[in-house]
Amino acid sequence: MFYPVPLDLSDRSRLQRAEVVLNPSESKRLLGKAVASLPEVRNAYANGRLSISVSSTSAFVLDELTGEKLPAYTYCCGMVAHGVLTLSAEEDMERTRYFVKGKREDHDDAFAFLDTFEKGDAVVKGANAVDPVGNAGVLAGNNQGGNIGAILSLLAVRGLPIILPVGLEKSIASVIDASSGWGKVDLSLSTGLPTWLFPVTCGLVVTEIQALGILAGVGVRHIASGGIGGSEGAVILLLEGYEDSIAKAWDIVQGVKGELPLSVPRHKFS
Repeated sequence: MFYPVPLDLSDRSRLQRAEVVLNPSESKRLLGKAVASLPEVRNAYANGRLSISVSSTSAFVLDELTGEKLPAYTYCCGMVAHGVLTLSAEEDMERTRYFVKGKREDHDDAFAFLDTFEKGDAVVKGANAVDPVGNAGVLAGNNQGGNIGAILSLLAVRGLPIILPVGLEKSIASVIDASSGWGKVDLSLSTGLPTWLFPVTCGLVVTEIQALGILAGVGVRHIASGGIGGSEGAVILLLEGYEDSIAKAWDIVQGVKGELPLSVPRHKFS
C-alpha cells in the first residue's frame, strides 16, 4: 500500500497549482529526504533497530538520515546499468547498514539480525516497480529471494514497517500480473543476471507523490513521464495545495534540482 498521507484540500477556492519535472536522481534525493523524515524510521533509528537495505535510493536515505555519503553504485548489490541486469562489482559492494539505537552494527547473517526485530523496529528497502494500487516489485536474482525474501519472511508476519521508496519512473500496470506465472527457471535468455520480480503487497510505498505530501502537505498527480537530453526517465508532476504548502513544495523541488545522475564506473558485467 502507499504510505498514508492525510491531506485536507477541501477548500477548492484556495487551491494553487505548480508543475514540476524531476529527473531520476532528483527523485531519489527527494525520496531520501522523505523516508528519512518518517516517524517510523526516525524512531527505529534512535530507539530500536533499523535496517537500510542496499539499493541506489537507499543510499540517499542513508545520507539524509545519518550523513554517510556513499557512491550509490556501491550500495546496490543488484542494479540495472548500461542496459543490463547486473550486480555491483564485488570489490565495490558495500554492506547493508544496520543500526541499533543509532549505532551502526555489522552482521554477516541478515536473517539472524532481522529475527531480533520487534515492535518499534523498521526496515527500508528500495524497489524496481510500483503499480497504481501501491504494490511494489523487487527484482531478485538470489535463488532464496535475497534480501527481500528475508525481510518478508521475518518482518511481514510481525506487522513491522517495511518502507519501500520507489520512483514513479518505475511505474508498471500491475505488479501482480507482472510477477505471476513465471520464474528464473523459465528464462531461456536474459540480458544480464536472470531475476524474478518479487511482489511486495504488505509494504509502505513512498513515491514522489507521498514524498511531497509528507514533506510539504501538497497533493500530487503524476501527469507525464520521460524526456530526452538527460531527462530520460523523468516524471512530470502537478502539485496542488494552499499557498504556503505550494511554496514549501516548490522550495523542496528546487533544492533537489541539479542532483547529478548516478554514475556506474564498473559492475559485474562491465
